[in-house]
Amino acid sequence: MKLFVVISYDIQDTRRRNHILKTLKDYGQHVQYSVFECLIEKEHFLVLQAKLAKQYDLEAGDSVRFYVLCEQDVKRIERLGGIEPLPTTAIFA
Repeated sequence: MKLFVVISYDIQDTRRRNHILKTLKDYGQHVQYSVFECLIEKEHFLVLQAKLAKQYDLEAGDSVRFYVLCEQDVKRIERLGGIEPLPTTAIFA
């Protein structure tokens, strides 16, 4: 079963931020400056969380947030502008 996860991040250091960005590009769609949407298997989501946990610095004020949405919530997503969402058949890690 795939999860729909919105991931946002606020990373202070440019190098760490670039590492986070590169990691997230392997798992989802970059929809805003520091926001990704991922349609991902639970096992891959856990791997992604573990990778990101190694890349951020809590003491520096970094933050990564995960919003897991149920199917009903995903159907209610509305957007104004921006890029088109990926089809649900898109494949990521």
